[in-house]
Amino acid sequence: MTLKDPCELERVCIETAGSKSARVLKTFIVALCALVVLTAGVQAQTETGSTVAQPILSARKVFLMLFLMLGPIKILVPFVNMTRGTDAKFQRRLATRAVLFSAAALAVAGLLGRNVLENFNISVYVLALTGGLVLFLVALQTVLQQGAGTARPRPDDPPPDLHLASSPLAFPTIVTPYGIAAVIVFAALAQDSNEARLVVVGVVLLILAMDWLAMLFAHSILRWAGTVLQVFAVVLGVTQIALGLQVIIHSLSMIGFFAEHTN
Repeated sequence: MTLKDPCELERVCIETAGSKSARVLKTFIVALCALVVLTAGVQAQTETGSTVAQPILSARKVFLMLFLMLGPIKILVPFVNMTRGTDAKFQRRLATRAVLFSAAALAVAGLLGRNVLENFNISVYVLALTGGLVLFLVALQTVLQQGAGTARPRPDDPPPDLHLASSPLAFPTIVTPYGIAAVIVFAALAQDSNEARLVVVGVVLLILAMDWLAMLFAHSILRWAGTVLQVFAVVLGVTQIALGLQVIIHSLSMIGFFAEHTN
C-alpha cells in the first residue's frame, strides 16, 4: 500500500460530505490510514522476532465495540418511521424477519471474511489495529452527528410491507457496513480458539436479540425515553472513542512501533 490510497480516500470524502463533522472525520481517516502504512514496515521487522501472547477477545470489550455498530439505538428512529400507522402484529413480523436476515448476513460475512484474511497471512495485531480504527472512526462520526436531523417518511412513500425486512431494515440499518467489517476482524482474531469464537458469536446474538426487543417496543421507547437515549448515545460514543484509541495504541505497541506506558 502507498500513500496514494489515503489521498484517494480524502478526495472521495471531500466530494461526498460537505458537513463539518464529515470534514473532521476525513482528516482523521487520512491521518490514521497513513499511520497504518507506516506500521507496515515495522511489522515486517517483528515477524521473525520472539513469540508474543495473542490478544484476548474479552466479552465486555467485544460487546462495547459491536454495540454501537450493530446495536438498537440507531435502529429505533428508522423502524418507527418505517412502521408508522401499522399494527403490532406487522411490526413483530417485520422485526423478526429483519433479525433473521441480519444473523444470516453476519454469519456469511464473518466466515468468508475470516477465510480471506487468513489467506493473506495478516498479523493478528494488524487485525486488532484495524478493529480499533473502525471502532474509533464510527464512534467519532456518531458523536459528531448527534445533532443531525432524521429523515422522515414522505406522503408519497409506498405503504410499508415485509419486503422492508431485508432492505433497508436488515441492511444497512441493522447490519451496517462497518458492523460487518468489525465482525470479520473479530472472527479472524478468534483464529482457532473455540472460546474466542463463542465470545464473538454469543455477543452478536445478544445484540441481535436486543435489536429485536427494541424494535418491538420502539414506539414506546422513543415516546418515553427518546431524550435519555440521545444522552446515553453520546456518553457511549465517547467511551467507544477512548476504547478504540486504546486498542490502536496497544496494537501499535505489540507490533513494536513504540513502547506502551501504563499508569
